[in-house]
Amino acid sequence: MTVTVISAGLLTTVQDLGRPGHAHLGVPRSGALDRPAHRLANRLVGNPAGVAALETTVLGCAVRADRPVTVAVTGAPCAVRVDGRPAAWGAPVRLSAGARLDVGPATCGVRSYLAFAGGIATDPVLGSRSTDLLSGLGPAPLSVGDRLPLGGPAGPPAGADVLPWAAPPARLVLPLVLGPRDDWFTAGALSALARSVYHVSTTSNRIGLRLDGPPLERAREGELPSEGMVLGGVQVPPDGRPVVFLADHPTTGGYPVIGVVPTAALPAAAQATPGTPVRFAPVRLR
Repeated sequence: MTVTVISAGLLTTVQDLGRPGHAHLGVPRSGALDRPAHRLANRLVGNPAGVAALETTVLGCAVRADRPVTVAVTGAPCAVRVDGRPAAWGAPVRLSAGARLDVGPATCGVRSYLAFAGGIATDPVLGSRSTDLLSGLGPAPLSVGDRLPLGGPAGPPAGADVLPWAAPPARLVLPLVLGPRDDWFTAGALSALARSVYHVSTTSNRIGLRLDGPPLERAREGELPSEGMVLGGVQVPPDGRPVVFLADHPTTGGYPVIGVVPTAALPAAAQATPGTPVRFAPVRLR
């Protein structure tokens, strides 16, 4: 059983829950940026949480299945259509063989998730089917005409009468655990970090949420020897503007990390559109 890509949108990739545990090889974890939305899409079609699905970016995508299959769309709200007719977002939808499914542009937020019963069954690399934009591992971003194999359904779809789901953020407040290199910045920079409003840059991607706003002043010159980077790390390059590392982040880097955003706050960051106001709430653990 396969699905054929009719429209690939701006950027549509295959994503599961990633390939953690390979940072010592220089391989990022990758995986879905909005993990709760990805897990929910799989649950709605009866899949285990880690099954591969499609992650769209802003403009959605369109596919056609060669056999009947149940699908679900979650994440950024969007119009869903089957052969031109409106269908449910956030609920199981049954496609007949040959039906065209359109996942429309996000009405708010950035990334929608399209799950198929049985999941996308491309060949895994290091235990994951995720597309990694930094290392190039996994399937290439989708193109028109691509055919994706599907696995066999694992269980019945999980229907829901009510599906509570937080809207993508109009304003983003990110908790920030300071360190390990906050001592590379002046006291004024740390104070400014807590009171300043940044905005999501149009240059943001799966590697990092780039922010426009007041530059952070360093207390030290020069650069660090390369050291390990973690998911949620807030690295400050020479221009002084913070970058919040997301799933495809590099595993090492030489710019100082002023703090780390806890993993639970990152799904909202993944749905923040360019221009979204961002504030940090720094805390220091002792």
